[in-house]
Amino acid sequence: MLNPNLDEIQLTKEDYERYSRHLILPEVGLEGQKRLKAASVLCIGTGGLGSPLLLYLAAAGIGRIGIVDFDVVDHSNLQRQVIHGTSWVGKPKIESAKNRILEINPACQVDLYETRISSENAKDIIKPYDIVVDGTDNFPTRYLVNDACVLLNKPNVYGSIFRFEGQATVFNYQDGPNYRDLYPEPPPPGMVPSCAEGGVLGVLPGIIGVIQATETIKIIMGQGTTLSGRLLLYNALEMKFRELKLRPNPVRPVIEKLIDYEQFCGIPQAKAEEAKRQMEMQEMTVKELKELLDSGADDFILVDVRNPNEYQIAKIPGAVLVPLPDIEKGEGVTKIKEMLNGHRLIAHCKMGGRSAKALGILKEHGIDGINVKGGITAWSREVDSSVPEY
Repeated sequence: MLNPNLDEIQLTKEDYERYSRHLILPEVGLEGQKRLKAASVLCIGTGGLGSPLLLYLAAAGIGRIGIVDFDVVDHSNLQRQVIHGTSWVGKPKIESAKNRILEINPACQVDLYETRISSENAKDIIKPYDIVVDGTDNFPTRYLVNDACVLLNKPNVYGSIFRFEGQATVFNYQDGPNYRDLYPEPPPPGMVPSCAEGGVLGVLPGIIGVIQATETIKIIMGQGTTLSGRLLLYNALEMKFRELKLRPNPVRPVIEKLIDYEQFCGIPQAKAEEAKRQMEMQEMTVKELKELLDSGADDFILVDVRNPNEYQIAKIPGAVLVPLPDIEKGEGVTKIKEMLNGHRLIAHCKMGGRSAKALGILKEHGIDGINVKGGITAWSREVDSSVPEY
């Protein structure tokens, strides 16, 4: 309802007090605040981006907020997902988010969808809302949300983050571009590391999430110039913003229906290839590794392919650091060849993915090895809980 009948929207005495700083802004005023109260916004995800934008949308007076998420709060979330607190660890994120939203604004209607958004349910979930805000962190869901918004003619307020950099824009608004104009094709699976592997500066999603909230509020009020047609790029280390122009691609495929987005992004094929590699690759559990270390055997070399800063956080006794980037560049291959000298090679990383990739590269150079299943995370959980889990 981006053009509501404002005569039907009434502000209460408490509303006048709560939103007084809005009401005295000529660009907001009574009409703008009524528009906010009449508006409905759906947020996909309550993670790093969803946390700040939900807090500020609720505080701004959005009348109805929908939240889609199926995850639970984890200790590792608390560094950046500021809507959640320690007491909510292990509990559903959407319940945690609703509790915090109602603390900020008890008058807000909060709808919860504790489910994975999919091609089967996306249109039904999105349809009742005026605006969709994409706070997701994977390509299949981003394409799904985009296509559903195009089919339903809903603005899609987009943001993404990684390490120290973030980006934001508005898709499918006033004949502007959509996500497929920015990314016509998804990157190969595994090409872009997740935040769990690559890390993310805790305050970064706060910046991008608040920009998403700002764009949402401007669209509702019909004020200012939105990011439609502009991709805003932010580098936290450099403290620099820059813009790229986005235009609709006149030859892009017409979106006619929702598809299998896992298939579109190559996920099943990548999983099948990974399964095949694992079948061909020798593996050992962390308990088997512990037995080997305790036996005093000296016919093997244990290589840790994580980054040096990860090695400083936690390490398995006896592991030698040879980072995956060094192996990819070749110098790590030479180092491992020199170390082996007839010994067996055992490799590990944080969870097993990077070490499997490293062993694949080494195999091309004639070096076979054994992958430690679950990596140092499994070691911490199953063998030695004193080793920090990060």
